[in-house]
Amino acid sequence: MAAELTAHQLIAQHRPTLDLALETIRTRAYWSPHPEHPKAYGENGSLDMAAGKAAFDALLGTRLDLGQPGTDDWVGGEVSPYGVELGVQYPHADVDVLLPAMKAGQKAWRDAGAELRAMVCLEILRRIGARTMEFAQAVMHTSGQAFMMAFQAGGPHAQDRGMEAVAYAYVEQARTPDTAEWTKPQGKRDPLALTKGFTPVPRGIGLVIGCNTFPTWNGYPGLFASLATGNAVLVKPHPRAVLPLALTVQVARDVLTEAGFDPNLVALAAERPGEGIAKTLATRPEIRIIDYTGSTAFGDWLEANAGQAQVFTEKAGVNTVVVESTDDYKGMLANLAFSLSLYSGQMCTTPQNLLIPRDGIRTDQGPKSYDEVTADLARAVDGLLGDDARANALLGAIVNPDVKARLEAAAGLGEVALASREITNPEFPDAVVRTPVIVKLDGAKPGDEAVYTSECFGPVSFAVAVDSAADAVELLRHSVREKGAMTVGAYTTDPQFEKAVTEVCLDEAAQLSLNLTGGVYVNQTAAFSDFHGSGGNPAANAALCDGAFVANRFRVVEVRRPA
Repeated sequence: MAAELTAHQLIAQHRPTLDLALETIRTRAYWSPHPEHPKAYGENGSLDMAAGKAAFDALLGTRLDLGQPGTDDWVGGEVSPYGVELGVQYPHADVDVLLPAMKAGQKAWRDAGAELRAMVCLEILRRIGARTMEFAQAVMHTSGQAFMMAFQAGGPHAQDRGMEAVAYAYVEQARTPDTAEWTKPQGKRDPLALTKGFTPVPRGIGLVIGCNTFPTWNGYPGLFASLATGNAVLVKPHPRAVLPLALTVQVARDVLTEAGFDPNLVALAAERPGEGIAKTLATRPEIRIIDYTGSTAFGDWLEANAGQAQVFTEKAGVNTVVVESTDDYKGMLANLAFSLSLYSGQMCTTPQNLLIPRDGIRTDQGPKSYDEVTADLARAVDGLLGDDARANALLGAIVNPDVKARLEAAAGLGEVALASREITNPEFPDAVVRTPVIVKLDGAKPGDEAVYTSECFGPVSFAVAVDSAADAVELLRHSVREKGAMTVGAYTTDPQFEKAVTEVCLDEAAQLSLNLTGGVYVNQTAAFSDFHGSGGNPAANAALCDGAFVANRFRVVEVRRPA
């Protein structure tokens, strides 16, 4: 079949976008080619909100045939956290058939070169972007995110992260020239002269193991980093969040076909209930790269057992905010309240521990005791979520029964500063919606220490009383070193204290946000500018996205001959 998308067309359309992405990762300035307001959609061939909802509804109860080889069954069973049964069926693969078929297309994909691979990846992202509203519904009804968050995080922000990975992949491959003329003088004799060629070659097949909470945002960096560096990619979604990644695979296969490449360079591995194919796939010799987001236990297992593969993990940590002083007490409380509430705390970046000196803090409203700070924060969360409509728009739905169980058990762990309450969603009455709980703990009690030094994923936060600001710094250091952290926050007006916290984060490789009181929150990161995770503490062994995230997905092979 002749290619419908020529290399010339792809480069003409997407090279300017790639150049902007390359410049932005150099400057770390703000830029995004993907609008994050719904009103921007419905133009230039993209779906508006109504069309996106109609496209999503049309998928329900259907069979999503991707045309993959080795399909031996059809599987499904997703139920939205909002109570909607999706009823979509996906191909179940015989991996002994699928994996060889995926490898067959890698030679042509390798030979295409870094630039054309990047252009194809950007065309995949462009087409996903045109269906952002449809993807938003798919993310909402698999993750439990409220619609606006599912639209932004699952749409433009995820697409930004995918494009960021493509840009880094291109930089690392272009670092070495395609050819070089090498001449070494030999005195009176003729010089030695060689012509050298350098080719980035893929490691093999990349495996993306998707997560339930952010299937596209966490899935796209690894998918596009591997694909752009010449690897085929097998996508193994979380069983409760298959649809967003299945649609992604569908788009990728269409674009690859139109560009004249083997569509089997990207494929889906959906599983039967309880099948647990991730372990089987992860140790297959064909799998040479693994990208994983999820529990620490399985991430540790992958790192220990998938020895044939380069493994990139984002696991879990205990995110901490240290409160020493502030010159904007009201702004601090509002910022923290939003951070604790967004998506019911079901983010790997949500603060869990708030370290507050038991003697209190200095503020622009005068001294505030530990009890006053915790009570005022509880009131700020209550005020933010007091209106049920606004609460539903911020909280979304509890993603699975384990989160609900942790939330309900948290009230028995200490003195409750803010009790969780149930909220009804009129549009989706079966949704489980709960406000956050804040529990007061004593940082000096061994029993309490066992609680706050363990991750409690979900809308649960601990206000931990510490003896002094210096003790807070040491507790922060111990927590990041032993348990890891995706984010650290601190509030202080003291330059020396700020320096102490910064030194801890530099020593322990944790991303730090200082004195956030406005519209930027500790649990949000911007592609092209912010690094998500560092790869330097136990929470994750990689950062989204830096050179190290892409550089080891390929090797450079040299061919030299006499000039």
